[in-house]
Amino acid sequence: MVAESTTSDVVVITGFGVVTAFGFGADAVRDGVFGGRPGFVPVSRFDVTPFHAKKAATYEGGGPRIPGVPVKPGYTPTQAEVLYACTAEALRMAGTDAAGAPVLIGTNGDHSASRSFWTDQAEGRGPEDPRTLDSMPGRLAETLGTAFGLGRPRLAFVNACVASTNAIAHGAALIRRGLADTVVCGGAYLVTEDVFAKFDSGKALSREGVVRPFSAGRAGLLQGDGGAVLVLESARRARARGAEPLAEVAGWGMAADAYHVIKPHPRGAGLARAADTALRRAGLTPERIGYVNAHGTGTPLNDVAETAALHRIFGAHEPQVPVSSTKSSTGHMLEATGAVEAVITLLALRDGVLPPTIGFRERDPGCDLDYVPGEARPSRATHALSLNAAFGGVNAALVLSLPGNSRRDGA
Repeated sequence: MVAESTTSDVVVITGFGVVTAFGFGADAVRDGVFGGRPGFVPVSRFDVTPFHAKKAATYEGGGPRIPGVPVKPGYTPTQAEVLYACTAEALRMAGTDAAGAPVLIGTNGDHSASRSFWTDQAEGRGPEDPRTLDSMPGRLAETLGTAFGLGRPRLAFVNACVASTNAIAHGAALIRRGLADTVVCGGAYLVTEDVFAKFDSGKALSREGVVRPFSAGRAGLLQGDGGAVLVLESARRARARGAEPLAEVAGWGMAADAYHVIKPHPRGAGLARAADTALRRAGLTPERIGYVNAHGTGTPLNDVAETAALHRIFGAHEPQVPVSSTKSSTGHMLEATGAVEAVITLLALRDGVLPPTIGFRERDPGCDLDYVPGEARPSRATHALSLNAAFGGVNAALVLSLPGNSRRDGA
């Protein structure tokens, strides 16, 4: 990534919209994730009879309703619906229309739209059908930009579980380098049969219907519905229009370890490099970090590798840093993961409460950190690190800070 200029500005978050299995908005996240509730339910939107796993953290209409999304048995919300609702809320919260702002979305296309291509063919509709076009990732970013009168570029980031983390990082870089003063960024994923089937056939899904990150006896991940959109602005623009910054995107980093097409580097080398870059960009020493929102998938290999990465990042200070995996509550939201977890991390800082790792039973010899097991915990953290990793050895990290605590504000 190109180095920031000497005129670079603080990057702030002024608004967000978020969807999880617990419903729409921040209060749904507080009630479910911070309340220590698992969002996993029997999947009803497709037939799970052929699969080993039977549950996912799907939105079933409980909690605050998603504006514009019908609630009925077997209905899968579309990514377009979720992204529209989240963007509308993010702009409302930010108090701006963000006219002309770039649009950066983590998505691999709407998988239910991909499936509809074949049903469309069978029913005589061509591939130009608007619903079918949503299977193309770039289409979702383009449609969202047009719907809200946003600008360009309109980009889709498709690199799996780091996609929306990369979208946020790219948006922050555009602002820091003076190429934009406002960016709309985020991501979405909804549980669909084809992706569920792939993870199930790869034996990655927990057959016991719960996710136990970092715990002995953990048996795999479960998928979850998710979407989040954030409004990033330069602090100068936010001040000029009297907007309240919710948090600062103080640093970000990306790294590839190219160790294996699926397995993480066993010592977490790439994830540690991404975090080191994010901390260096933020101008913070590891000791300043008061919380880590871990990738924490609940798989045997990932959790040990991430723990090793955290030891590399924090060294002797690691025992003092609380770490939790909120995928134990939300499930793994694939391309939406980084954006939703950025919102969770923001809420942890603003509310002074750390979300727990639920499902934790007993310590694993390879996972020896403070994982905030079971219940939320009060916190006075002003800086937090959010980590994500994906297939192919790609890794990403964000440092979020409470307003007024970044190096550029004199900290």
